[in-house]
This record gives sequence, structure tokens and C-alpha cells, in this order.
Amino acid sequence: MNLHKITNERTGDSYYTLKHPTGLDVFLYPKEGNSTTYAVLGTKYGSIDNCFQRSDEREPETVPAGIAHFLEHKLFESEDGDAFQRYAKTGASANAATEFESTCYLFSCTDRLYESLEILLDFVQSPYFTEETVKKEQGIIGQELRMYDDDPQWRVMFNYLQAMYHTHPVRIDIGGSIESIAQITPEHLYRCYHTFYNLNNMALAICGNFQTERVLELCDRYLKPSEPVDIQRIFEPEPESIVSPYVEQCLSVAMPLFQFGYKEPVCGILHERDIAAVEILLEVLASDASPLFQSLLDQGLVNESSFGYEYFEGNGYATVMFSGESKDPQAVANAISTEIQRLSQEGIPVDVFERSKRAVYGTIISALNSTSSISNALIGFSLKGRELFTYIDTLAELKLEEIQKKLSLFEKKKSVLSVIRPL
Repeated sequence: MNLHKITNERTGDSYYTLKHPTGLDVFLYPKEGNSTTYAVLGTKYGSIDNCFQRSDEREPETVPAGIAHFLEHKLFESEDGDAFQRYAKTGASANAATEFESTCYLFSCTDRLYESLEILLDFVQSPYFTEETVKKEQGIIGQELRMYDDDPQWRVMFNYLQAMYHTHPVRIDIGGSIESIAQITPEHLYRCYHTFYNLNNMALAICGNFQTERVLELCDRYLKPSEPVDIQRIFEPEPESIVSPYVEQCLSVAMPLFQFGYKEPVCGILHERDIAAVEILLEVLASDASPLFQSLLDQGLVNESSFGYEYFEGNGYATVMFSGESKDPQAVANAISTEIQRLSQEGIPVDVFERSKRAVYGTIISALNSTSSISNALIGFSLKGRELFTYIDTLAELKLEEIQKKLSLFEKKKSVLSVIRPL
């Protein structure tokens, strides 16, 4: 096996990549002398992958919503016990997360790295599902879903997505629904496991103080070969329009919460340049140094601790979102729209563009000091067909004209405001 070294001339950092014979993409980012090592094993499988067709089969298949999240819970269990109990013996801190397009299993440790890595590679490749354990988990996840129904931050987000998307499964709760998880069987779980937990659909990233040879030895020992299978994700056609420009719900909050943003057209895969350009534009629009933020702050419409923004994009969906607490969410939405219109007409000043680009660049460079940020970035970029250092170089090379063009994506008729008001 040949390791491929990738070096970034701007930062002087390097990491190694390897396509393991079993199909797994391996990313190794050594940081000698670092006290913490962080490992992530991820699969390109998330909550939106409910309809798919394997390349070795003739027909597509639709499964109940929530299976990716259900699988994440169940993989920690085995006939011999619980993976968390095994991690407790090594002292590692372990966790897992299911998102819209990925599921990741991770741990961080200060010692006994290789024992913890053995646990990770073992339990993720050892599914064990029975009628009894599935039924028990349906009750546990059902309680979790009810809890999220009352979570204002969760509801403001999914109300927003449901007001924006007609058919795309990004509008469905990551955990599914009480009704959908009740339909899940062991056969469903094994079916989706053997489709999406194929090592050709997965990646491993490790950052910290480790010996490359020992990591590769463990990969050779524990990784189980699998035949490559192409997976086509199938979505119903999504209209360009939104469902509703405004949605409101009352929950137990002291101050109204809001989420406001714009639905963007998605034409194929977004590349590093697309992502970087929007990130800089958001810094121009709404960072702490922006006129918009200062104006909202002066008027008492937002507070520093809660106001934020994000570019949320993936397979078949993309939206720029602004969120926070406000006594008047509609006034905030109006102010954002007005500022976008002003910048579209007057243009982004050169000095503002340069400052914003330096700020975004500086943030990602500072993240290279964190083993968790590096490992998560390597996995996140890899599962979306992107590369970390390419993104860094792209940020440094972007021109003002490219940022200015992105303002055309913000169409008023495709904006949504989601509000959670006090009971």
C-alpha cells in the first residue's frame, strides 16, 4: 500500500491519504507532540437517503425515514455488550452523529489510541439486530423524537426546512417520525447497513500523535473486504419555489427565535469554489464587523450571543440561513433583505471584501490547531467529494467579482422566515 502525501504550501501542513485494499479511504494527519488524538470513521449515508438503487440491482427501494439514525444507535450494541463500555476501559471519549448525508463514529484519547481504534473498527463492522432489540430501540428513539418536538432550536430549523422544501427529504426530521420508526425491522437495518456501510462508501480520518505503521497494521487486521457497489440516491423533483414564506409556532421560550434565509437553485455538485465564495459573502453581510449586524445591534433587534449565519447545502438542497433571538423577527428579515439589495446595487467595497476574506481564511487556518476540527473536516470534505487544502487555496485566491455574483442567489420570492414565539 502506498501512502500519498498532500502538502499545502501556504500552511506548511501535510497529511497522508490511502485507498485501502478493502475500499476504505484513509486520511492520516500527524501532529507529533500533540496530547490528544482524534479519530472519525464515517459513511456517506444520512437521513435523506431513504430511496436508493444499488448498481447490482434493477429496481430502486424506499425504506422508512429514520433508519440512518436508528442504525447509528444500534451499532454500538453487540451480543457481547456495549461499545461505550469497551471505550470506558481505554479511557477514550466516544460519540456518534447522524446528519442529513453522513453518519460518523468518533473518539478522542490521550493514550491507549490503538486499543480504542480497534474498538472503533470492530463495532462499526459488526452489526447485530434482533426483533427484541429493535423493538426496544423504537421506544428509546420515540422518546427522543418527542423531546425534539418540544425543542425550540430544533423546531425553528425543521419548520424552516418544511416551509422551504416541497419534496426533498431534507424537510424530514433526521430521526424520522414515531410512525416511520415503528415500521423499521431488522431486515431493513441489515439491508441499509450492507448497502451504505460498504467500506467503498466510507472514510477514516485520524489526527494527532500516532505511528502511521501501527494504524495501517490495525486497518489490515480489522477491515473486512467488500465488493464495490455504486449507490444512486433518488429524490422526487423539487420545485424551485418555496412552500410558504412564513411559518410560526408557539413554544416555551422567553424571547422569539427566528430562522430566515433563501432557497437556492442546485445544479449538480457544489465545489470548493462555490462554498468558499458564499462563506466570504456571509462574512461580508452579517459578521460582527458588518454594518448590518451593528445596525441590528444598535436597534436592539439581535444580541451578540445568539445571532449567527450558515451556508447549509448538500445533495439537492442549498440555503443561506440567518438565525437568532429577536423581539421583532420580521424587522430582522427585512433588514437582511434590504442590505442584500443595497450591496447588489452599490457593489461590495474592496476593503470589506479583503477584510472578510482574511477573516474566513484565518478561521480555517486557526482550526488546523485542533485535532477534532481537522479530522471532522477531512471526513466532511471527503464524503462530499472535496479536499481540505484545495478549499484553503481557493479561499486565498477568490476574487471580488466572484463574491458579488453570489448575491444574485438571494431572491426575495424564495425567502422563508420561521419563528418560534413564547406561549
